[in-house]
Amino acid sequence: MGKIVISTNVSLDGVVQDPTGEEGFDHGGWFGRFGGKDLEEWGEISFEEARGTEALLLGRKTDEWFASRWNDRPGAWAERLKSLPKYVVSSTLEQPRWGNGKVLKGDVVEEVTKLKKEVDGDIVVYASYQLAHTLFENDLVDEVRLTVFPVVLGAGERLFGETSAMKPMRLLSSRTVGAGLAFLTYELVPKV
Repeated sequence: MGKIVISTNVSLDGVVQDPTGEEGFDHGGWFGRFGGKDLEEWGEISFEEARGTEALLLGRKTDEWFASRWNDRPGAWAERLKSLPKYVVSSTLEQPRWGNGKVLKGDVVEEVTKLKKEVDGDIVVYASYQLAHTLFENDLVDEVRLTVFPVVLGAGERLFGETSAMKPMRLLSSRTVGAGLAFLTYELVPKV
């Protein structure tokens, strides 16, 4: 049985929008500015995560973003990410751009439920925040991995949008990354 894992970088106040500053968001670019020297260790953790991942689940925009940055990138981390099966949720896309992919065109909840039955292991969701909101709302997320950056942005799209019910979580692990980042892993507590 597959496990849906949301893995993302986030500000202290939960903002996930425009970490690299390429989207034109007034508070964008916080990833490099507040990650600094800690990004080397962040990269090691991210590569370790990629080695333990069985598949990626992405939205169309995230597929395009990663394809433009990782398709031609050399190195073991890039090769690992490129080799992973990718499932891209989209009603308009015919073929994923980031190689080794399949488009999921049907009902998102049905398609992801089916995917969880077909893939054995971690199915990681990078970025794809609209998709993440849908997965949270429909209780399809099993684990959340957050790299928390030491900045309060005060505005922007947040990982956790409004939900129809509370989503209790249990802390599985926490660790300091470099001198200023925190890596937190939570599991969602199933409804009783």
